[in-house]
Amino acid sequence: MPDPRRIVVPPQSGRSFRVSRGDLVRIVDPKGQQVSDLWAFTTEPTLDWLSTSQTRDITERLFPGTGDHFYSAAAKPMLTLVEDASPGPHDMLYPACDSALYERAGFPNHPNCRDNLMQALAAEGISLPFAPDPVDLFQNSLPQPDGRLVVEASINPPGGSVTLRAEQDLLLVVTACSVDYYPTNGGVCTEIEVEITAGS
Repeated sequence: MPDPRRIVVPPQSGRSFRVSRGDLVRIVDPKGQQVSDLWAFTTEPTLDWLSTSQTRDITERLFPGTGDHFYSAAAKPMLTLVEDASPGPHDMLYPACDSALYERAGFPNHPNCRDNLMQALAAEGISLPFAPDPVDLFQNSLPQPDGRLVVEASINPPGGSVTLRAEQDLLLVVTACSVDYYPTNGGVCTEIEVEITAGS
C-alpha cells in the first residue's frame, strides 16, 4: 500500500484538498478533544455537496454507522464510513461556527469555521451563497431527553480518528474548530491531521 499523503490543519483554520474515488481519508485528532468540521463537494458535471439532512434521512440515523454512506444534496453516496476509531460521539445537527456566534458571545472578528470554509472554496474558484451544514467529527453534543441540544467537551482521546472512503472524485474541506471559550474543544484549540491513501 502506498504511503499516505499527510495534511496538517492548524488550530482555528481550514484546508481543502482533492481526493479520487476509492481513496481512503483518515481524519485524526492528535492531541484529543478537538472537533473537526468536514465538508465534501463534487464539481463535475455539476456542483453538489454533502448534505447532513439527506444523510440522516437516508440512513435513518443521527450519524452513519460503520459501512454507511454520507449522501449529497442530490442523494448520491459521497463518502463511506470505513472505520470509527473514536469513542464519538459525532454531530450532524449543528451548523458551522460563524462570526455571528462569536459576536453574540462578545468575541468580534474571531476565527470561525464558516469563514475558513468559504476561504477554502474561494481558493478553488467556488462561490456559494450559503454554507452547507458540516459533519462535526468528535463533537459531543447529543440530544438530551427533554429535546435540548447541549455542547459538552469532546471525549475524543489523543489519536482518535475516523476513516472515510471516497465514493466519487471529491473536493474535501476540513477545519479544526475555532471554539476556544466554551468546553467544545476541551478549552483549547489544537490541530487536525489528515492522511490520504490512494485507492487500489
